[in-house]
Amino acid sequence: MDDIEKAERDYTARNIEVLSELEGVRKRPGMYIGSTNLSGLHHLVWEIVDNAVDEAVNGYGKKITVTMMKDGSISVEDEGRGIPVDIHPEAKIPAVQLIYTTLHSGGKFNSKVYQVSGGLHGVGATVTNALSEFCEVTIYRDGKIYHISFHNGGELYQPLEVIGVSSKHGTCVHFKPDPAIFPNTKFSWDTIYNRLEEKSYLLTGVHFILKDQKTGNSHDFYTEHGLREYVQSLTQNKTPIGETIDFVDKTNPIIVEIAMQWCSQDYNENILSYANDVKTGDGGTHETGFKASLTKTLNDWAQQNELIRPNQTIDGSDIREGLTAVVSVKIPEEKLEYEGQTKGKLGTPEATSVVSNAVQNFFTYYLNEHKDFALELIKKCQASKEARDAARKAKEAARGTKKKAVDYVISDKLASAQSKDYKNNELFIVEGDSAGGSAKTGRDRLHQAVLPLRGKPLNTDSVTMERIVSNTEFSTLIQTIGAGVGQDFDVNESRYGKIIIMTDAD
Repeated sequence: MDDIEKAERDYTARNIEVLSELEGVRKRPGMYIGSTNLSGLHHLVWEIVDNAVDEAVNGYGKKITVTMMKDGSISVEDEGRGIPVDIHPEAKIPAVQLIYTTLHSGGKFNSKVYQVSGGLHGVGATVTNALSEFCEVTIYRDGKIYHISFHNGGELYQPLEVIGVSSKHGTCVHFKPDPAIFPNTKFSWDTIYNRLEEKSYLLTGVHFILKDQKTGNSHDFYTEHGLREYVQSLTQNKTPIGETIDFVDKTNPIIVEIAMQWCSQDYNENILSYANDVKTGDGGTHETGFKASLTKTLNDWAQQNELIRPNQTIDGSDIREGLTAVVSVKIPEEKLEYEGQTKGKLGTPEATSVVSNAVQNFFTYYLNEHKDFALELIKKCQASKEARDAARKAKEAARGTKKKAVDYVISDKLASAQSKDYKNNELFIVEGDSAGGSAKTGRDRLHQAVLPLRGKPLNTDSVTMERIVSNTEFSTLIQTIGAGVGQDFDVNESRYGKIIIMTDAD
Protein backbone atom coordinates (compact mmCIF):
# COMPACT_ATOMS: atom_id res chain seq x y z
CA MET A 1 0.00 0.00 0.00
CA ASP A 2 1.52 3.36 -1.00
CA ASP A 3 1.49 6.51 1.12
CA ILE A 4 -1.47 8.05 -0.73
CA GLU A 5 -3.69 5.00 -0.20
CA LYS A 6 -2.68 4.82 3.45
CA ALA A 7 -3.48 8.52 3.93
CA GLU A 8 -6.89 8.03 2.32
CA ARG A 9 -7.64 5.03 4.55
CA ASP A 10 -6.54 6.83 7.73
CA TYR A 11 -8.49 10.00 6.93
CA THR A 12 -11.54 9.51 9.15
CA ALA A 13 -13.76 11.54 11.46
CA ARG A 14 -11.01 11.44 14.08
CA ASN A 15 -8.92 13.69 11.83
CA ILE A 16 -11.49 16.46 11.82
CA GLU A 17 -10.43 19.10 14.32
CA VAL A 18 -13.23 21.14 15.84
CA LEU A 19 -12.14 24.51 17.20
CA SER A 20 -14.13 27.05 19.15
CA GLU A 21 -14.53 30.35 17.35
CA LEU A 22 -11.83 32.01 19.45
CA GLU A 23 -9.45 29.06 19.01
CA GLY A 24 -9.97 29.34 15.26
CA VAL A 25 -8.97 33.01 15.33
CA ARG A 26 -5.85 32.25 17.39
CA LYS A 27 -4.82 29.39 15.13
CA ARG A 28 -5.22 31.41 11.91
CA PRO A 29 -4.94 35.10 12.92
CA GLY A 30 -3.85 36.12 9.44
CA MET A 31 -7.32 35.31 8.11
CA TYR A 32 -8.75 38.08 10.31
CA ILE A 33 -6.05 40.72 10.72
CA GLY A 34 -3.87 40.10 7.66
CA SER A 35 -0.67 39.20 9.56
CA THR A 36 0.89 39.08 13.02
CA ASN A 37 3.45 41.78 12.25
CA LEU A 38 3.07 45.43 13.31
CA SER A 39 0.31 45.95 10.77
CA GLY A 40 -1.73 43.13 12.30
CA LEU A 41 -0.93 44.32 15.82
CA HIS A 42 -2.38 47.75 15.12
CA HIS A 43 -5.34 46.17 13.37
CA LEU A 44 -6.56 45.18 16.84
CA VAL A 45 -6.74 48.87 17.71
CA TRP A 46 -8.42 49.82 14.43
CA GLU A 47 -11.22 47.32 15.03
CA ILE A 48 -12.10 48.89 18.37
CA VAL A 49 -11.63 52.45 17.08
CA ASP A 50 -13.89 51.67 14.12
CA ASN A 51 -16.59 50.50 16.53
CA ALA A 52 -16.33 53.84 18.34
CA VAL A 53 -16.41 55.69 15.01
CA ASP A 54 -19.58 53.81 14.03
CA GLU A 55 -21.26 55.19 17.14
CA ALA A 56 -20.11 58.74 16.38
CA VAL A 57 -21.02 58.62 12.69
CA ASN A 58 -24.54 57.58 13.64
CA GLY A 59 -24.84 60.58 15.94
CA TYR A 60 -23.77 59.13 19.29
CA GLY A 61 -20.82 60.92 20.85
CA LYS A 62 -18.37 63.68 19.99
CA LYS A 63 -15.15 62.32 21.52
CA ILE A 64 -13.03 59.17 21.09
CA THR A 65 -9.98 58.73 23.33
CA VAL A 66 -7.12 56.29 22.71
CA THR A 67 -4.67 55.85 25.60
CA MET A 68 -1.36 53.99 25.35
CA MET A 69 -0.70 52.55 28.84
CA LYS A 70 2.67 52.17 30.58
CA ASP A 71 2.40 48.36 30.61
CA GLY A 72 2.01 48.14 26.81
CA SER A 73 -1.76 47.77 26.88
CA ILE A 74 -4.14 50.24 25.22
CA SER A 75 -7.63 51.56 25.80
CA VAL A 76 -10.28 53.03 23.49
CA GLU A 77 -13.14 54.99 25.02
CA ASP A 78 -16.13 56.52 23.25
CA GLU A 79 -19.25 58.49 24.15
CA GLY A 80 -21.68 56.18 22.38
CA ARG A 81 -24.73 54.43 23.70
CA GLY A 82 -22.76 51.73 25.48
CA ILE A 83 -22.75 48.09 24.39
CA PRO A 84 -26.01 46.34 25.41
CA VAL A 85 -25.75 44.39 28.66
CA ASP A 86 -29.11 42.63 28.76
CA ILE A 87 -29.41 38.86 28.25
CA HIS A 88 -29.52 37.77 24.62
CA PRO A 89 -32.77 35.82 24.01
CA GLU A 90 -31.10 32.99 22.07
CA ALA A 91 -27.58 32.79 23.50
CA LYS A 92 -28.80 33.28 27.10
CA ILE A 93 -25.71 35.34 27.98
CA PRO A 94 -25.20 39.12 28.24
CA ALA A 95 -25.04 40.79 24.83
CA VAL A 96 -21.59 42.24 25.52
CA GLN A 97 -20.23 38.76 26.28
CA LEU A 98 -21.75 37.45 23.06
CA ILE A 99 -20.20 40.27 21.02
CA TYR A 100 -16.72 39.64 22.45
CA THR A 101 -16.76 35.85 22.12
CA THR A 102 -18.79 35.11 18.97
CA LEU A 103 -17.84 35.94 15.40
CA HIS A 104 -20.42 37.69 13.23
CA SER A 105 -22.41 38.96 16.18
CA GLY A 106 -23.35 42.56 16.91
CA GLY A 107 -25.87 45.26 16.12
CA LYS A 108 -24.32 46.30 12.82
CA PHE A 109 -26.27 43.74 10.84
CA ASN A 110 -29.49 45.55 11.83
CA SER A 111 -30.09 48.72 9.79
CA LYS A 112 -32.43 50.03 12.49
CA VAL A 113 -29.51 50.11 14.94
CA TYR A 114 -26.77 51.38 12.59
CA GLN A 115 -27.63 53.28 9.40
CA VAL A 116 -23.95 53.28 8.45
CA SER A 117 -21.15 51.10 9.78
CA GLY A 118 -17.64 50.09 8.77
CA GLY A 119 -17.74 46.80 10.65
CA LEU A 120 -19.77 44.63 8.32
CA HIS A 121 -18.15 41.33 9.22
CA GLY A 122 -18.91 41.64 12.93
CA VAL A 123 -15.59 40.07 13.83
CA GLY A 124 -13.67 43.07 15.20
CA ALA A 125 -14.33 42.92 18.93
CA THR A 126 -14.18 39.12 18.97
CA VAL A 127 -10.86 39.03 17.12
CA THR A 128 -9.29 41.68 19.34
CA ASN A 129 -10.39 39.69 22.40
CA ALA A 130 -9.17 36.37 20.99
CA LEU A 131 -5.69 37.75 20.26
CA SER A 132 -5.24 39.53 23.59
CA GLU A 133 -3.58 38.55 26.84
CA PHE A 134 -6.48 40.27 28.57
CA CYS A 135 -9.44 42.36 27.49
CA GLU A 136 -11.64 44.43 29.80
CA VAL A 137 -14.85 46.14 28.77
CA THR A 138 -16.40 48.90 30.87
CA ILE A 139 -19.84 50.12 29.84
CA TYR A 140 -21.61 53.28 30.93
CA ARG A 141 -25.34 53.19 30.29
CA ASP A 142 -28.68 53.52 32.04
CA GLY A 143 -27.01 55.35 34.95
CA LYS A 144 -24.79 52.39 35.83
CA ILE A 145 -21.22 51.22 35.23
CA TYR A 146 -20.89 47.63 33.99
CA HIS A 147 -17.67 45.63 33.77
CA ILE A 148 -16.70 42.32 32.15
CA SER A 149 -13.22 40.91 31.53
CA PHE A 150 -11.53 38.12 29.56
CA HIS A 151 -8.05 36.62 29.63
CA ASN A 152 -5.89 33.98 27.89
CA GLY A 153 -7.23 34.69 24.44
CA GLY A 154 -10.86 35.41 25.19
CA GLU A 155 -11.73 33.15 28.11
CA LEU A 156 -14.28 34.71 30.47
CA TYR A 157 -12.44 35.89 33.60
CA GLN A 158 -14.90 38.14 35.41
CA PRO A 159 -18.58 37.87 34.43
CA LEU A 160 -20.59 41.00 33.78
CA GLU A 161 -21.31 42.94 36.95
CA VAL A 162 -22.39 46.40 38.05
CA ILE A 163 -19.45 48.21 39.66
CA GLY A 164 -20.88 51.69 40.19
CA VAL A 165 -23.20 54.46 39.07
CA SER A 166 -22.55 57.22 36.54
CA SER A 167 -24.38 59.67 34.32
CA LYS A 168 -21.86 58.96 31.55
CA HIS A 169 -22.66 56.89 28.50
CA GLY A 170 -20.26 55.01 26.27
CA THR A 171 -17.84 52.08 26.19
CA CYS A 172 -14.19 51.72 27.23
CA VAL A 173 -12.23 48.73 25.90
CA HIS A 174 -8.85 48.02 27.54
CA PHE A 175 -6.70 45.21 26.13
CA LYS A 176 -3.13 43.97 25.82
CA PRO A 177 -1.97 41.99 22.76
CA ASP A 178 -0.89 38.40 23.43
CA PRO A 179 2.90 37.95 22.99
CA ALA A 180 2.22 34.31 22.10
CA ILE A 181 0.58 35.61 18.90
CA PHE A 182 2.57 38.76 18.11
CA PRO A 183 6.40 38.78 17.95
CA ASN A 184 6.31 42.50 18.72
CA THR A 185 3.57 43.87 20.99
CA LYS A 186 4.79 47.47 21.18
CA PHE A 187 2.30 49.96 19.76
CA SER A 188 3.61 52.85 17.67
CA TRP A 189 2.63 56.41 18.61
CA ASP A 190 3.26 57.57 15.02
CA THR A 191 1.10 54.82 13.50
CA ILE A 192 -1.85 55.53 15.80
CA TYR A 193 -1.31 59.29 15.45
CA ASN A 194 -1.57 59.06 11.66
CA ARG A 195 -4.69 56.88 11.80
CA LEU A 196 -6.54 59.17 14.22
CA GLU A 197 -5.58 62.24 12.20
CA GLU A 198 -6.99 60.50 9.13
CA LYS A 199 -10.20 59.63 10.98
CA SER A 200 -10.66 63.24 12.09
CA TYR A 201 -10.75 64.37 8.45
CA LEU A 202 -13.40 61.77 7.67
CA LEU A 203 -15.58 62.54 10.68
CA THR A 204 -15.89 66.28 11.16
CA GLY A 205 -16.93 67.67 14.50
CA VAL A 206 -15.57 64.73 16.52
CA HIS A 207 -12.52 64.97 18.77
CA PHE A 208 -10.00 62.13 18.45
CA ILE A 209 -7.67 62.26 21.44
CA LEU A 210 -4.42 60.28 21.66
CA LYS A 211 -2.52 59.96 24.96
CA ASP A 212 0.72 58.20 25.88
CA GLN A 213 1.13 57.54 29.62
CA LYS A 214 4.84 56.77 29.27
CA THR A 215 5.87 60.03 27.61
CA GLY A 216 3.02 62.27 28.70
CA ASN A 217 2.35 63.19 25.06
CA SER A 218 -1.20 63.92 23.99
CA HIS A 219 -2.90 65.30 20.90
CA ASP A 220 -6.46 66.32 20.04
CA PHE A 221 -7.42 65.86 16.38
CA TYR A 222 -10.41 67.89 15.22
CA THR A 223 -11.51 69.26 11.84
CA GLU A 224 -14.49 71.23 10.62
CA HIS A 225 -14.02 71.06 6.84
CA GLY A 226 -13.26 67.37 6.48
CA LEU A 227 -11.97 66.15 3.15
CA ARG A 228 -11.12 69.64 1.92
CA GLU A 229 -8.70 70.02 4.83
CA TYR A 230 -7.44 66.48 4.23
CA VAL A 231 -6.49 67.19 0.63
CA GLN A 232 -4.97 70.55 1.55
CA SER A 233 -2.78 68.84 4.14
CA LEU A 234 -1.61 66.33 1.54
CA THR A 235 -0.72 69.06 -0.98
CA GLN A 236 0.57 71.80 1.33
CA ASN A 237 4.09 71.72 -0.11
CA LYS A 238 2.98 71.62 -3.75
CA THR A 239 1.97 74.24 -6.32
CA PRO A 240 -1.81 74.01 -6.83
CA ILE A 241 -3.67 74.40 -10.10
CA GLY A 242 -6.85 76.22 -9.14
CA GLU A 243 -8.55 75.70 -5.80
CA THR A 244 -9.30 72.57 -3.82
CA ILE A 245 -12.51 71.10 -5.26
CA ASP A 246 -14.94 69.32 -2.97
CA PHE A 247 -18.58 68.26 -2.98
CA VAL A 248 -21.09 66.02 -1.26
CA ASP A 249 -23.88 64.14 -3.07
CA LYS A 250 -26.76 62.89 -0.92
CA THR A 251 -29.27 62.21 -3.69
CA ASN A 252 -28.91 58.43 -3.27
CA PRO A 253 -28.89 56.07 -0.28
CA ILE A 254 -25.14 55.85 -0.94
CA ILE A 255 -23.68 59.21 0.09
CA VAL A 256 -20.66 60.39 -1.91
CA GLU A 257 -18.11 62.90 -0.65
CA ILE A 258 -15.05 63.83 -2.71
CA ALA A 259 -12.26 66.40 -2.49
CA MET A 260 -9.52 66.82 -5.09
CA GLN A 261 -6.64 69.08 -6.03
CA TRP A 262 -4.40 69.15 -9.10
CA CYS A 263 -0.84 70.40 -8.69
CA SER A 264 1.75 71.49 -11.22
CA GLN A 265 5.23 69.99 -11.12
CA ASP A 266 3.64 66.86 -9.64
CA TYR A 267 3.79 63.77 -11.83
CA ASN A 268 2.09 61.21 -9.60
CA GLU A 269 -1.51 60.44 -8.71
CA ASN A 270 -2.53 60.04 -5.10
CA ILE A 271 -6.09 58.75 -4.68
CA LEU A 272 -7.25 57.65 -1.23
CA SER A 273 -10.61 55.95 -0.85
CA TYR A 274 -12.84 55.09 2.10
CA ALA A 275 -16.06 53.20 2.68
CA ASN A 276 -17.97 54.05 5.85
CA ASP A 277 -14.82 55.73 7.17
CA VAL A 278 -12.73 52.56 6.71
CA LYS A 279 -9.73 53.00 4.42
CA THR A 280 -9.94 50.84 1.30
CA GLY A 281 -6.26 50.62 0.47
CA ASP A 282 -6.93 48.27 -2.45
CA GLY A 283 -9.58 50.54 -3.93
CA GLY A 284 -12.82 48.99 -5.11
CA THR A 285 -16.01 49.88 -6.90
CA HIS A 286 -16.18 53.47 -5.60
CA GLU A 287 -12.66 54.24 -6.80
CA THR A 288 -13.37 52.60 -10.15
CA GLY A 289 -16.44 54.81 -10.63
CA PHE A 290 -14.48 57.93 -9.70
CA LYS A 291 -11.62 57.31 -12.14
CA ALA A 292 -13.87 56.32 -15.04
CA SER A 293 -16.20 59.28 -14.60
CA LEU A 294 -13.37 61.78 -14.20
CA THR A 295 -11.91 60.63 -17.52
CA LYS A 296 -15.25 60.61 -19.37
CA THR A 297 -16.42 63.96 -18.00
CA LEU A 298 -13.24 65.86 -18.91
CA ASN A 299 -13.14 64.27 -22.38
CA ASP A 300 -16.81 65.12 -23.02
CA TRP A 301 -16.26 68.71 -21.91
CA ALA A 302 -13.11 69.09 -24.02
CA GLN A 303 -14.86 67.75 -27.13
CA GLN A 304 -17.95 69.89 -26.61
CA ASN A 305 -15.73 72.96 -26.34
CA GLU A 306 -13.71 71.86 -29.41
CA LEU A 307 -10.47 71.61 -27.47
CA ILE A 308 -9.80 68.12 -28.81
CA ARG A 309 -10.97 66.41 -32.00
CA PRO A 310 -14.14 64.24 -31.90
CA ASN A 311 -12.10 61.07 -32.37
CA GLN A 312 -9.42 62.14 -29.90
CA THR A 313 -9.41 61.28 -26.19
CA ILE A 314 -7.35 62.29 -23.19
CA ASP A 315 -5.98 59.25 -21.41
CA GLY A 316 -7.09 58.74 -17.81
CA SER A 317 -3.50 58.46 -16.59
CA ASP A 318 -2.74 61.89 -18.05
CA ILE A 319 -5.79 63.38 -16.32
CA ARG A 320 -4.81 61.89 -12.96
CA GLU A 321 -1.17 62.97 -13.17
CA GLY A 322 -0.63 65.48 -10.38
CA LEU A 323 -4.04 64.75 -8.83
CA THR A 324 -4.53 64.26 -5.10
CA ALA A 325 -8.05 63.10 -4.25
CA VAL A 326 -10.01 61.58 -1.39
CA VAL A 327 -13.11 59.56 -2.26
CA SER A 328 -15.43 58.67 0.61
CA VAL A 329 -18.74 56.84 0.47
CA LYS A 330 -21.30 56.09 3.17
CA ILE A 331 -23.18 52.90 2.32
CA PRO A 332 -26.26 51.49 4.11
CA GLU A 333 -25.56 48.21 5.87
CA GLU A 334 -27.73 46.10 3.58
CA LYS A 335 -25.72 47.24 0.54
CA LEU A 336 -22.23 47.09 2.05
CA GLU A 337 -19.84 44.49 0.59
CA TYR A 338 -16.12 44.14 1.18
CA GLU A 339 -13.66 41.80 -0.47
CA GLY A 340 -11.79 40.05 2.36
CA GLN A 341 -12.01 40.17 6.15
CA THR A 342 -9.64 43.14 6.47
CA LYS A 343 -11.99 45.32 4.39
CA GLY A 344 -9.23 46.53 2.06
CA LYS A 345 -11.39 46.62 -1.06
CA LEU A 346 -14.99 47.73 -1.52
CA GLY A 347 -17.15 45.27 -3.45
CA THR A 348 -20.56 47.00 -3.49
CA PRO A 349 -21.51 46.96 -7.23
CA GLU A 350 -23.92 49.89 -6.97
CA ALA A 351 -21.16 52.19 -5.71
CA THR A 352 -19.61 52.36 -9.20
CA SER A 353 -22.60 53.97 -10.88
CA VAL A 354 -23.53 56.17 -7.91
CA VAL A 355 -20.04 57.66 -7.65
CA SER A 356 -19.75 57.93 -11.43
CA ASN A 357 -23.01 59.89 -11.75
CA ALA A 358 -22.13 62.14 -8.81
CA VAL A 359 -18.74 63.01 -10.31
CA GLN A 360 -20.20 63.61 -13.77
CA ASN A 361 -22.94 65.93 -12.52
CA PHE A 362 -20.71 67.99 -10.26
CA PHE A 363 -17.54 68.09 -12.38
CA THR A 364 -19.40 69.08 -15.55
CA TYR A 365 -20.99 71.98 -13.68
CA TYR A 366 -17.64 72.93 -12.14
CA LEU A 367 -15.81 72.96 -15.49
CA ASN A 368 -18.51 75.18 -17.01
CA GLU A 369 -18.23 77.61 -14.10
CA HIS A 370 -14.41 77.62 -14.01
CA LYS A 371 -13.30 77.61 -17.64
CA ASP A 372 -9.86 79.07 -16.95
CA PHE A 373 -9.15 76.17 -14.63
CA ALA A 374 -10.53 73.70 -17.19
CA LEU A 375 -8.26 75.07 -19.92
CA GLU A 376 -5.22 74.92 -17.63
CA LEU A 377 -6.06 71.34 -16.64
CA ILE A 378 -6.43 70.22 -20.25
CA LYS A 379 -3.15 71.94 -21.11
CA LYS A 380 -1.48 69.99 -18.29
CA CYS A 381 -3.01 66.74 -19.59
CA GLN A 382 -1.67 67.42 -23.08
CA ALA A 383 1.79 68.14 -21.66
CA SER A 384 1.59 64.87 -19.75
CA LYS A 385 0.72 63.00 -22.95
CA GLU A 386 3.64 64.58 -24.80
CA ALA A 387 6.01 63.63 -22.00
CA ARG A 388 4.61 60.09 -21.93
CA ASP A 389 5.02 59.73 -25.70
CA ALA A 390 8.57 61.07 -25.49
CA ALA A 391 9.38 58.65 -22.67
CA ARG A 392 8.02 55.76 -24.72
CA LYS A 393 10.16 56.74 -27.69
CA ALA A 394 13.14 57.12 -25.39
CA LYS A 395 12.59 53.59 -24.11
CA GLU A 396 12.36 52.29 -27.65
CA ALA A 397 15.60 54.04 -28.52
CA ALA A 398 17.30 52.75 -25.38
CA ARG A 399 16.13 49.22 -26.10
CA GLY A 400 17.61 49.27 -29.57
CA THR A 401 14.96 50.41 -32.06
CA LYS A 402 17.77 52.29 -33.78
CA LYS A 403 20.31 49.62 -32.94
CA LYS A 404 21.75 49.10 -36.41
CA ALA A 405 22.55 52.76 -36.99
CA VAL A 406 23.94 53.20 -33.50
CA ASP A 407 25.99 50.00 -33.65
CA TYR A 408 27.62 51.34 -36.80
CA VAL A 409 28.42 54.66 -35.11
CA ILE A 410 29.80 52.93 -32.01
CA SER A 411 31.92 50.45 -33.93
CA ASP A 412 33.28 53.30 -36.03
CA LYS A 413 34.12 55.59 -33.12
CA LEU A 414 34.55 53.64 -29.90
CA ALA A 415 37.92 52.27 -28.91
CA SER A 416 36.73 49.54 -26.55
CA ALA A 417 38.40 48.23 -23.42
CA GLN A 418 39.55 44.62 -23.68
CA SER A 419 38.53 43.60 -20.15
CA LYS A 420 35.01 42.36 -19.37
CA ASP A 421 35.44 43.47 -15.75
CA TYR A 422 33.04 46.38 -16.14
CA LYS A 423 33.52 47.78 -12.61
CA ASN A 424 37.21 48.44 -13.29
CA ASN A 425 36.74 49.75 -16.82
CA GLU A 426 36.79 53.48 -17.62
CA LEU A 427 35.19 55.42 -20.45
CA PHE A 428 36.85 58.65 -21.62
CA ILE A 429 34.54 60.97 -23.57
CA VAL A 430 36.57 63.34 -25.76
CA GLU A 431 35.64 66.05 -28.25
CA GLY A 432 36.47 65.37 -31.88
CA ASP A 433 38.43 62.72 -33.75
CA SER A 434 41.81 64.42 -33.28
CA ALA A 435 41.49 64.38 -29.50
CA GLY A 436 40.21 60.84 -29.75
CA GLY A 437 43.32 59.79 -31.65
CA SER A 438 45.64 61.15 -28.97
CA ALA A 439 43.63 59.56 -26.16
CA LYS A 440 43.53 56.21 -27.91
CA THR A 441 47.31 56.21 -28.29
CA GLY A 442 48.00 56.90 -24.61
CA ARG A 443 45.28 54.76 -23.01
CA ASP A 444 45.52 51.49 -21.11
CA ARG A 445 43.83 49.19 -23.62
CA LEU A 446 42.89 46.62 -20.98
CA HIS A 447 40.62 48.85 -18.88
CA GLN A 448 40.24 52.18 -20.73
CA ALA A 449 37.86 52.96 -23.61
CA VAL A 450 37.72 56.19 -25.61
CA LEU A 451 34.62 57.65 -27.30
CA PRO A 452 35.07 60.77 -29.48
CA LEU A 453 31.96 62.96 -29.89
CA ARG A 454 31.45 65.30 -32.82
CA GLY A 455 30.64 68.99 -32.26
CA LYS A 456 28.77 70.59 -29.37
CA PRO A 457 26.09 68.42 -27.72
CA LEU A 458 22.51 69.57 -27.23
CA ASN A 459 21.53 71.63 -24.21
CA THR A 460 19.29 68.96 -22.70
CA ASP A 461 17.70 71.40 -20.26
CA SER A 462 15.76 73.11 -23.05
CA VAL A 463 14.70 70.26 -25.36
CA THR A 464 12.32 67.29 -25.18
CA MET A 465 13.34 63.75 -24.35
CA GLU A 466 12.34 62.71 -27.87
CA ARG A 467 14.81 65.13 -29.40
CA ILE A 468 17.54 64.07 -26.98
CA VAL A 469 17.35 60.38 -27.89
CA SER A 470 17.05 61.12 -31.61
CA ASN A 471 20.32 63.06 -31.50
CA THR A 472 23.14 60.93 -32.93
CA GLU A 473 25.71 61.85 -30.28
CA PHE A 474 23.35 61.20 -27.35
CA SER A 475 22.13 57.94 -28.89
CA THR A 476 25.76 56.90 -29.12
CA LEU A 477 26.31 57.76 -25.46
CA ILE A 478 23.20 55.89 -24.33
CA GLN A 479 24.16 52.75 -26.21
CA THR A 480 27.83 52.92 -25.23
CA ILE A 481 27.21 53.31 -21.51
CA GLY A 482 24.44 50.67 -21.60
CA ALA A 483 22.57 51.75 -18.45
CA GLY A 484 19.39 52.94 -20.19
CA VAL A 485 17.69 56.32 -19.92
CA GLY A 486 14.93 57.99 -17.91
CA GLN A 487 12.91 55.66 -15.71
CA ASP A 488 14.70 52.70 -17.30
CA PHE A 489 18.12 53.94 -16.14
CA ASP A 490 19.95 51.44 -13.93
CA VAL A 491 23.49 52.31 -12.90
CA ASN A 492 24.18 48.64 -12.20
CA GLU A 493 23.83 47.94 -15.93
CA SER A 494 26.59 50.39 -16.87
CA ARG A 495 29.48 48.91 -18.86
CA TYR A 496 31.92 51.20 -17.06
CA GLY A 497 32.84 51.81 -13.43
CA LYS A 498 33.99 55.35 -14.23
CA ILE A 499 33.02 57.81 -16.96
CA ILE A 500 35.46 60.69 -17.48
CA ILE A 501 34.35 63.71 -19.52
CA MET A 502 37.36 65.30 -21.27
CA THR A 503 35.53 67.90 -23.37
CA ASP A 504 35.47 71.69 -23.05
CA ALA A 505 33.36 73.12 -20.23
CA ASP A 506 30.82 74.55 -22.70
